Amino acid sequence: MAGPEGAPQASEIYEARVFVVGITVLAVAVAVVNVLNVITSLHNEPQWGVIGPVVWEGTAGLTVLVAALIPWFLLRTVPLESRPVWRTVLIYLAAAPLFSVVHVAGFVALRGLIYWAAGGRYDFGPVVSGFEYEASKDVFGYFGAISSFWIAARVLHRAPAPSYEAPLFDIRDGARLVRVRIDDILAITSAGNYVEFLLRDGRRPLMRKPISAMEAELATKGFVRTHRSWLVNAMQVTGLKPEGSGDYEVEVGTLSVPLSRRFPEALAKLRAG
Repeated sequence: MAGPEGAPQASEIYEARVFVVGITVLAVAVAVVNVLNVITSLHNEPQWGVIGPVVWEGTAGLTVLVAALIPWFLLRTVPLESRPVWRTVLIYLAAAPLFSVVHVAGFVALRGLIYWAAGGRYDFGPVVSGFEYEASKDVFGYFGAISSFWIAARVLHRAPAPSYEAPLFDIRDGARLVRVRIDDILAITSAGNYVEFLLRDGRRPLMRKPISAMEAELATKGFVRTHRSWLVNAMQVTGLKPEGSGDYEVEVGTLSVPLSRRFPEALAKLRAG
């Protein structure tokens, strides 16, 4: 989704960067392991030659990256910080066999195709024992993929936002027009028949409009309703602090904004972003 005037949504840019960095880190780690495995095979089993180990390790590595889409999807839909903890743990454990099935089925299919093209036939061996052996190794690939994406998200969350031309927003403060960048609006709070904009530079202009109307207008620009009286700019959030009973305190720069347990969708979005 593109923002006003064709500018990309900051959340989309962030998620794309997390995926690229995470999958790159995983690919490098897989490549190093595969090269070491090929070298070990050449040393211990020279009768296999070079082509066999290269094909085996190459297809295994490629399909690990495909299977890594499973933990990527999990981290986006069920963040590691999700509560209750036991349910999050069960979901991630339940997805581990699926990761292994995709990985094993993928490299068996690729090897079969390569062997067929070369005029041969690939034999995986006994299915049950073969899958058990591969699944025991896939534990490292699965949790390695989770770690790669999770660490990338944590690192990039603290990195400077990518440079792009941020859309502008007009605040009509009485007869005065205040034009600001969307990313300079940290939060918006209800003030009777008005809403008050809390800007990065400390200004607090007012605008005669109910907060429900502001929510509808700014929802596509990254703003999230966290309380009946508050909207926050999700891409400017720097922290979440539990307050008990399901409530949270949202840190937006130097501001502290309430997040009510009555807005679980807001909590999920802020954790994911």
